Amino acid sequence: EEDSTNSFICVLKKMKEVRLMEKVVEETEEAFTERMEALAEQWRDLHARRAQLKAHVVTSGTTVKENERLRTQALKKAKEEKEENTKKESELLRARKELEALRKQHQKLSKKLLKYSLFKRYLENVVENSQFQDIEDVISYYKALVRTRKDLLQSQWWHRQLMEQAKVLQQQIRAEKEAEMLQCKNDLVQLKESLDQAQSDIHQWEDRWAEAQDSAARKATELKSLSMAVQSLFQ
Repeated sequence: EEDSTNSFICVLKKMKEVRLMEKVVEETEEAFTERMEALAEQWRDLHARRAQLKAHVVTSGTTVKENERLRTQALKKAKEEKEENTKKESELLRARKELEALRKQHQKLSKKLLKYSLFKRYLENVVENSQFQDIEDVISYYKALVRTRKDLLQSQWWHRQLMEQAKVLQQQIRAEKEAEMLQCKNDLVQLKESLDQAQSDIHQWEDRWAEAQDSAARKATELKSLSMAVQSLFQ
């Protein structure tokens, strides 16, 4: 009986759990259905928006291309203007540098002019007290003197060069002649030694010749004596 009661209680619990599960399933199905309906509504909205966007793209395609073309032209023009401005800035900077250099040169020349004004007055006094007509004549005469001096210095320089070359050539010739003389002296010494040797050889050959003549004379005397002995013996 207790087992039956426990089994009945378990069955009741299971039935309660089943009802709860069925309720949860129903709630889940309802939520899923509502979710699916919301998704379907969103999908329909998405298709509608996509169709609107496609139509808008089709209708505004020409405008976008035109805007892109205008944008490209504007960028190209801006780039060209930027390059032109850079070029103009470089030219302006170079012109400023040249202007600054000219300004410095002008200042330098002004200082020189102020410095040389004393010489101008001096040249004017020279013109007044000489046969020159004006300052240009004095300057021309001075330039002629400078050219003459330059030519003279050049001539002197060439003269020194020629003298140095002649001196070097003379030294070379002297060295060659000294070498030739030394060689001649050596050859003369050798010839003298050869002559002494030849004279010594001549004396030796003369002695040998004298010995040969003596030997021949003795041979002839012996031959004569032998011939006389043979003749006497034959008689």
